[in-house]
Amino acid sequence: MLALAATISITAAACSSDGDDTAVISDSVGTEAPAATDAPVATDAPVVTDAPAHNDTTMATDAPAETDAPAEPAAFATDDGASTLRAGLTSLLQEHVYLAGVAFETAVDAGGDLEDPAVGAAVAALDENSVALSEAVGSVAGDENGAAFLDLWRQHIGFFVDYTLGEATGNEEMKAQALTDLQGYQLAAGDFFSNITGGAIDADTLVGGLEMHVSTLTAAIDSIVAGDADAFDNLKAAAEHMQGAALLLSSGIVTAVPEMFPGDVESGPSEVRTTLTYLLQEHVYLAGIAIEQAIEAGGDLEQPAVQAAVATLDANTVELADVVGSVAGEENGAAFRDLWRQHIGFFVDYTLGEATGNEEMKAQALTDLEGYQQAAGAFFEEITAGEIVPAELIPGLEMHVSTLTAAIDSFVASDTAAFTQLRAAGQHMPGAALYLATGIVAATS
Repeated sequence: MLALAATISITAAACSSDGDDTAVISDSVGTEAPAATDAPVATDAPVVTDAPAHNDTTMATDAPAETDAPAEPAAFATDDGASTLRAGLTSLLQEHVYLAGVAFETAVDAGGDLEDPAVGAAVAALDENSVALSEAVGSVAGDENGAAFLDLWRQHIGFFVDYTLGEATGNEEMKAQALTDLQGYQLAAGDFFSNITGGAIDADTLVGGLEMHVSTLTAAIDSIVAGDADAFDNLKAAAEHMQGAALLLSSGIVTAVPEMFPGDVESGPSEVRTTLTYLLQEHVYLAGIAIEQAIEAGGDLEQPAVQAAVATLDANTVELADVVGSVAGEENGAAFRDLWRQHIGFFVDYTLGEATGNEEMKAQALTDLEGYQQAAGAFFEEITAGEIVPAELIPGLEMHVSTLTAAIDSFVASDTAAFTQLRAAGQHMPGAALYLATGIVAATS
């Protein structure tokens, strides 16, 4: 994981270009394979970046003239355009992997019945993420390119579905065709992003990253189908790869249109925000997966799949504690780890209370979570010397509790709303990460 620097000292050189050409992409990207999913389109998905929409179908590649002096470290911030772009792409690409994993597992549990209501709901939540990604692309490359990307992205998800069904049914020919189709997707995607950024994103470099996406996610699919306990670790590894993909894409976009995204995607503040965005959002998805496994096991926390899911969740906890320790010392890192593990235990208590109809257990869990919120507020205030204010942090922690318990209620009730509610709980975390990152940067700069 990315280490957080106690001090930030980085400069950015401005780019210049002698060319006047702009890159144009056609209405769609060529691929012989048909779209493999008819998932509904979500219309309210957020755009990755706060930058103003760019509605032309071209992306300008001319960089501004070189400045007289490099930017000073103070020019970089957790909320500048470059930091926002990188964090947003990190969030959406990670979300893609976890929602895909959840959808594939749901399909496997349904015996491959893609018409099963739970499968349909899981696929719909995944498609909301696809639409959000396409809107992010469209906001910088135009609506036409956003639509082309959406078609391409949906196709590649369909190929993963084909692979999953082939693995589940022992159809090696279907699996082989899916892998061939995914190779075609990689080449098409590499060309797409190279074209819309005027070559700022190198097609071959991106294709190499997409190959890793395919290999890590198919490894997770194999484990899910086989019921292996390492499925959760494999899915986490597939999601971790997306950090590099987000950095590659955001770097290329900033190079292509620096006026839309001031700042440096690799500045200290950007690193802090992106790391916390990634780890906090991952916490929600791994917690949701672990809780769902516990529900499937009838509350038996000793069941191997439950223990494996909890162990993967705890690996995320350790990584978060390491980040805290890197800026506040090992002792504070250990204190955070204990506090964080406690709050996860309170969510487990809430789940068991909901599953067994034990209202007293649920009420106690909520009381304990309120106590955690107060303790966490005081903790971050102390380690940042007041840069993080409990009165501002605690409402975000309350939202974390309310959104995740809503998802838990739906999972226990087998309500198909659980998938969109889990996504809503995950989407809350980038905002929490921005607040924490801003306070940490202010305290350590």
